[in-house]
Amino acid sequence: MPSASNGTFLVELTLDGAVGHAIYKPGRGERPLWDFPPALFRREVAAYLLSEALGWGIVPLTIERDDGPFGEGSLQSFVPADFVQHYFTLRADAAHHDRLKKICVFDLLANNADRKSGHCLVGAGGVFAIDNGLTFHVDPKLRTVIWDFGGEPIPDALLKDVRRLVDHALPDALMSLLAPVERDALRRRGRALVAAGTFPEDRSGMRYPWPLV
Repeated sequence: MPSASNGTFLVELTLDGAVGHAIYKPGRGERPLWDFPPALFRREVAAYLLSEALGWGIVPLTIERDDGPFGEGSLQSFVPADFVQHYFTLRADAAHHDRLKKICVFDLLANNADRKSGHCLVGAGGVFAIDNGLTFHVDPKLRTVIWDFGGEPIPDALLKDVRRLVDHALPDALMSLLAPVERDALRRRGRALVAAGTFPEDRSGMRYPWPLV
């Protein structure tokens, strides 16, 4: 994938004559970051598990494999999307707002440091959130383009899902991918969201990723 900042590959999968495609992110293709530990691909898997724990289905199926052509990494189901569309075009259609609000709450929970507009893809199953490697940091790292709902109430159904997640034990598979301090920070963010009940606003204008798309 030529526009990716880390090693990212479109791969073909085969099983018993069936063929599919996935996005493969090997650990050895990652550029070192000063503020995130290596193996960002595991955070991609953790983001999928968080989406599933919430029951939202906004992150495509993502698993870890150790037998890829470049070693261990994540495999994410490829979304056959309309790649002309992205968040800045999708937000104009109210039919997408419910799904975009889920992605917004998800990013607040996961402390996503890199939600670009092009990371929102629309396919046959709705809008999906991809490229979730810069997530789950213990320090405030939120960088996102999704600020259009700022000040609005978070839908009760979403708050109920968040409350259910943080008030009970996190799924074992998700906990295994996060450090104890990261698990605690995830719960704190969830409880703060439930207590606030509204989408936050960025009055500083500093909480945007670059580039925006």
